[in-house]
Order: sequence, then structure tokens, then C-alpha cells
Amino acid sequence: MILKTVDDSRAETVHIVRPNHLNAANRLFGGVLMQWIDEVAGIVAKRHSNCKVTTVAVDNLTFLHGAYQNDMIVIKGKLTWVGSTSMEICVDTYVETLDGQRMRINNAHFIMVALDENDKPVQVPRLTLQTEDEQLAWAHGEERRRIRIQRKKDNLDGI
Repeated sequence: MILKTVDDSRAETVHIVRPNHLNAANRLFGGVLMQWIDEVAGIVAKRHSNCKVTTVAVDNLTFLHGAYQNDMIVIKGKLTWVGSTSMEICVDTYVETLDGQRMRINNAHFIMVALDENDKPVQVPRLTLQTEDEQLAWAHGEERRRIRIQRKKDNLDGI
């Protein structure tokens, strides 16, 4: 059984908000940010699984503050929970000021599934938790998974 740590797959990207990234209110368009976040989640999942992945759910996507033209956007992703073939990735987005201060503007949890060459789900490595924060993130991931399963059941039952 392959074991990996959270640090083995962390990812961080940086973007500058350009005029083509703006919405009608002259703020970063949410769809652009969602694309960037999905890419970071995919990088984390690929690094962990060593294979191709697909997004199967966005469990949470919370816009906390806007971003504006010329803002520097830092997107950081890390694994929080791992199942048999699926992985939960927490992605935090920040606006970074010229002096290096970061203000979180978005938080998201993506569920990714590892795929083989035939696009069938494939087993992923186990995750070794090394800190109390990682253990807490895992527990929260377990609870989000429980809620997702219940929500799916409710939707199938017609509720």
C-alpha cells in the first residue's frame, strides 16, 4: 500500500487579474476564479494519485471578498481527505498585496476521482496525517462526505 503525505501534493499558483478576467462590476469574474481553483485542485489530485483525474463535485465554494484588476491572486490547494478512488481537496484563494500580506477571498472543497487509461476509477494512495490540523481537516472531510452521501440519497428519494 502506497502512503503519501499532504505535503507531497500541495500546489500553489499565482495569477494577475487582467481586464479580460473582469465581470460587468469590474471585479474578478467568478467563473474565471472557479477555473483557476479547479486547475489547482486537479494538480493536487494528480500529484497524489499519479494519474489523470476528474472533478466530480464542488462541495463548497464560498466567495468572501472580490478581487480587482491588477490584484495578485494566490491559490493554494491541499488534500484533506482520501477515499478509495476519490480525494477531497481544499483550495484557498488570497489577494496578495505588494508587501506580501494575504487576505483570503475564497474557499472551496473539490472532490476529484482518479481515473485509469479507460476513464474508470482507480485506487489512490492512502494519506498519512502528520499534524493535528491535518487530522482535524480529515475529520471535517469525513463529515462533508457523510453529508454528500445523505444529500445524494435524498435527491434519489425525490426529496
